[in-house]
Amino acid sequence: MSLASLGAPPCFWLLRLPCCVSPDSSITVFMMSVGSCHWICVETKCRMWRSCLIITGYFSPGDVFGQDIRNTVGNIPMEWYKDFPHIGYDLDGKKIFKPLRDKDQLEEFLDKMENPDYWRTVHDKKTSQDIKLTDEQVDLVDRLQRGQFGDVKFDPYEPSVDFFTHETMIHPVTNRPADKKSFIPSLIEKEKVSKLVHAIKMGWIRPRKPRDDTPTYYDLWAQEDPNAILGRHKMHVPAPKLRLPGHEESYNPPPEYLMTEEEKLAWEQQDPEDRKLTFLPKQHTSLRIVPAYSRFIHERFERCLDLYLCPRQRKMRVNVDPEDLIPKLPKPRDLQPFPTTQSMVYCGHTDLVRCISICPSGQWIVSGSDDSTLRFWEVCTGRCMKTVHLDGAIKSVSWNLNPSMVLVAACVERSVVILNPGLGDRLLCSSTDQYIEGYQPPEEQNQQPVTWVVAEGADYEQGLRLRIHHEKAVKQVTWHGRGDYFAVVLPDNGNAQVLIHQLSRRRSQNPFRKSKGLVQRVQFHPTRPFFFVATQRSVRVYNLLKQELTKKLLANCKWISSIAIHPAGDNLIYGSYDSKLAWFDMDLSTKPYKVLRHHKKALRAVAFHRQYPLFASGSDDGSVIVCHGMVYNDLLQNPLIVPVKVLRGHEITRDLGVLDVIFHPTQPWVFSSGADATIRLYT
Repeated sequence: MSLASLGAPPCFWLLRLPCCVSPDSSITVFMMSVGSCHWICVETKCRMWRSCLIITGYFSPGDVFGQDIRNTVGNIPMEWYKDFPHIGYDLDGKKIFKPLRDKDQLEEFLDKMENPDYWRTVHDKKTSQDIKLTDEQVDLVDRLQRGQFGDVKFDPYEPSVDFFTHETMIHPVTNRPADKKSFIPSLIEKEKVSKLVHAIKMGWIRPRKPRDDTPTYYDLWAQEDPNAILGRHKMHVPAPKLRLPGHEESYNPPPEYLMTEEEKLAWEQQDPEDRKLTFLPKQHTSLRIVPAYSRFIHERFERCLDLYLCPRQRKMRVNVDPEDLIPKLPKPRDLQPFPTTQSMVYCGHTDLVRCISICPSGQWIVSGSDDSTLRFWEVCTGRCMKTVHLDGAIKSVSWNLNPSMVLVAACVERSVVILNPGLGDRLLCSSTDQYIEGYQPPEEQNQQPVTWVVAEGADYEQGLRLRIHHEKAVKQVTWHGRGDYFAVVLPDNGNAQVLIHQLSRRRSQNPFRKSKGLVQRVQFHPTRPFFFVATQRSVRVYNLLKQELTKKLLANCKWISSIAIHPAGDNLIYGSYDSKLAWFDMDLSTKPYKVLRHHKKALRAVAFHRQYPLFASGSDDGSVIVCHGMVYNDLLQNPLIVPVKVLRGHEITRDLGVLDVIFHPTQPWVFSSGADATIRLYT
């Protein structure tokens, strides 16, 4: 009799134990109520036997619990009542409340240690009660665990009754005549068969397809040529062979292979992966006293692992022509015009020429040298038209970019000198003097970081018009495109490293409250109100109208020496003392788009051409490298950078080569000044 045949779920599940008959069998002890009868039952389940229910005896719920509190919720997960104060309902429909306090793990452990009946106590989840099994029930469970019958009085070996004898008898056991239906065909089956035949004829029922017994597998290499060189094992990769032993593995190695005490200590402190040798070389006098190798089994095991666990694959070598890996660049002859030969040398200075600048028309060029002279040259003839003697070495010179004025600014020690060279159109020279002399001082003089002084006497005759005195040495001067403003760099002036001067009002200002590094170079944007400040490791772009930082370009170098802005204003190049020239595409990224390492020594100057797609760099190795740098209007197309020519001619003096480089404003010519006291023109 199974549990389902009783028609009612068990009320109280007491215990479920494994049976020793089979590992898949189990024994369940529970209490069950059917109607008004109450039974304690044992159910056994086994793979070999069907479920068997053994009813051991009748009991009254009041005998076990003192009162009838049977839970009528049925065989459901009791976790459903986890969040409720009750655990089910009794026969009268009243709630069965949970105990006020459940046992925690500590109380459970103490009860297990102190209660002698703990081993026979079973917790009933449906009533939250602890039920103590009687001796008869414990004996019943014990017998079932041993594979015995539940009833002690049951004899499994009692003699069986042989209802049918094994002896052949003359007369049958029954003499009942056969039925008529056993030899008359069935009419119902005949009708079914006729219906099936009609359905097959009409196509409603299709006969089953014959079973295909052909194998589903096939030979993968059936089409291969068995007489091929590699045959069916063309992808076989043989295991690498072991390295042959060396002198250090000899039983009597040479003395140079033996380790000293310091080397042994260092070898022991290293990780096993970092050691060059997996063992310590030892010396033995004869082969017969050599002991067994202690790592023999370990090394054999590693070799076996390498043979069947190490993944191996055949690398397919691709035959690539090295020429195909080089990017296809246009030929230099297709990128002409660009300077190719040295056409003229301007000689006259007695010391190194640090800086040069050219007028907007391209007729005159000015150079500043450490011999304290400022010389003006005619470009086409190479004639020195004027020489101006100043108070010290000239660090920087810049020609005003406004074609309506003829002004040159030069840095001499702590001063910036404004000159009118008096070259070219006399009307322009006179109008420039009138522009400077027409200054009207304001009624209230504001305090300024510099002092403006008007040149007089011999200085005026040389062409000097103004002197701006600073507190520290001035390193660079550069003009704004409109010609009224110019900026200077004072590296040792603390937070006032950059000053911007206005010529028309003779006013000076410090645009930055705090210095962000050691300023090397400054530059005005060609067309927009942007101001570029180059420190040792970065280039900061400021908006002069909004007075804020627009962008910070991160230079991948140690020390920036010079910068140049593309005429369109969206690209920038810088040169560094660690022989790098980097191109920035400011619309693309804040990191260099391209870094060129063509020079062998430090770069001193870089320059862009105003009209042609050319830029050049001068270095201490005495060379000037001209590159083609095309910037496209299409924002999706990257700039094209192609080195086209290396120009040589300057001699290296005191480990210095080319100090400054500029382009002609209209022609594809480049000028360079060097430490050999010369200026050279390449056309």
